[in-house]
Amino acid sequence: MSNLRYLTAGESHGPAMLALVEGLPAGVEVDRTFIDEELRRRQGGYGRGGRQRIERDSAMLLAGVRRGRTTGAPVAIQIVNRDSRLDDDVRTPAVHRPRPGHADLAGSVKWLTDDCRDTLERASARETAARVAAGALARLVLRPFGIEVFGFVRSGLDAVSPVEASPENWRALRAVRDASEVYVPDTATDAAIVERIHRAKVERDTVGGLVEAHVFGCPIGLGSCASWEERLDARLAGAVMGIQAFKAVEIGLGRECAFRPGSQVHDPIHFDASRRDEAHLGFVRPTNNAGGLEGGMTNGMPVVVRGAMKPISTLLRGLPSIDLRTREAERSDYERSDISAIAAASVVLENVVAFEIARAFLLKFGGDTMDEVRAAVEFHRSAALSLGRGG
Repeated sequence: MSNLRYLTAGESHGPAMLALVEGLPAGVEVDRTFIDEELRRRQGGYGRGGRQRIERDSAMLLAGVRRGRTTGAPVAIQIVNRDSRLDDDVRTPAVHRPRPGHADLAGSVKWLTDDCRDTLERASARETAARVAAGALARLVLRPFGIEVFGFVRSGLDAVSPVEASPENWRALRAVRDASEVYVPDTATDAAIVERIHRAKVERDTVGGLVEAHVFGCPIGLGSCASWEERLDARLAGAVMGIQAFKAVEIGLGRECAFRPGSQVHDPIHFDASRRDEAHLGFVRPTNNAGGLEGGMTNGMPVVVRGAMKPISTLLRGLPSIDLRTREAERSDYERSDISAIAAASVVLENVVAFEIARAFLLKFGGDTMDEVRAAVEFHRSAALSLGRGG
């Protein structure tokens, strides 16, 4: 069984985005409708720009799937860019005034050019379409084992949702989220965030926020404490920070841990024999400040990951900048963009988190086929339940 990983390729002005997913066992049932629905959600949300009315993303499975199941070969996914533009198109002029907050200036110096165009196309969040498709595919590995991922927007500016997701209520919250214009699982905060985004649009400004993902049903022991490279919290943090415009990531209580004594941070451990059939095997916690991860490994509680997305770097009113050719002061250039993309960012977070969970799951229980994975899961569960006096 090879290590689950994916590669993405393509630029926002190119003909297509590509994802190559390696390491999937044979026999995964591929639900294209689910993958396409995740791609559709990534394009939605109040505050998105004009491109989302042009693109209609769907996943074309080019290799690695036969008769609706993975074959064990790498799975190649293509997502066509309907808004692709050729280099000589008159609609794609050179960009000489870098946008503060974007990759424009750093990329221009890195690649020694006074035209920011190549950098901004490489850095475009359009690339996240491929990551969402890869993550949605990985979730199809987890579903047969009762592992589900639920992502949503926690806040926009100072409007913060008080909702607490749990194994008991997350499906009901998902229905509320899916009816929300900004993917928030409560109606009051939905209206408040929409109002802030609308105000920013009027003021030609942009809005960021917090997005969050909860993973339910993870067995104990995914990840490792033996190697920093395989600590699951480190892998999750890296995946989230790799999303365009993300500036911070928290797991569980996150930075709040620094402001509390240990007695108010660490989650007590109890044992409830009546709950041995759940993912935690009966090792229950009254709190989940650790966010389901201790020592780089899952502990049976829901995994909770939160990311902070900064406001979009492209402002309609521009920001103070310079012309790279003359070094003279100018306003930054405007490229077609969003007022807010926090709703889309929550979908990306949800799926990159799912991919890392699936990767850790297959490292623990991997086999060449799904039948081998099931056998490994069943063996480990049986052995874990027999530990000590629990047998």
